[in-house]
Amino acid sequence: MHFLSRTQAIFAFGAVALVLIVLELVRRRRLSEEYSLLWVVSSLAMAALGFSTPLLQAITRAMGILYESSTAFAFGVTFGVVMLLYMSIQMSRLGRENRVLTRELGLLQNQIESLRGPAGVPRGNA
Repeated sequence: MHFLSRTQAIFAFGAVALVLIVLELVRRRRLSEEYSLLWVVSSLAMAALGFSTPLLQAITRAMGILYESSTAFAFGVTFGVVMLLYMSIQMSRLGRENRVLTRELGLLQNQIESLRGPAGVPRGNA
């Protein structure tokens, strides 16, 4: 029978705790479902690696890494980089949408001002 190493136990239980935290954040509407799915899937993958010693050892050997903890760290860094890239893409999209909305708002304000006339009174009522 294989027991979990201390590193694996911390890794696995940390991943389970992260899933519970993410689900609680979604329940409180502090995190959208769109982002929570990414966090839950990655946390479950981390938990699977943490609880499954043979799987973690096989992946470690296949990647040519010496220690299982280094494999876990590599997966964590990879996840962080992927999340940063995803968030950068989202922020870029939101920035573009914000510029478009600002332009449209400026045009609408200009149209309203031109309809009011010079004294701020609607043109049909002067």
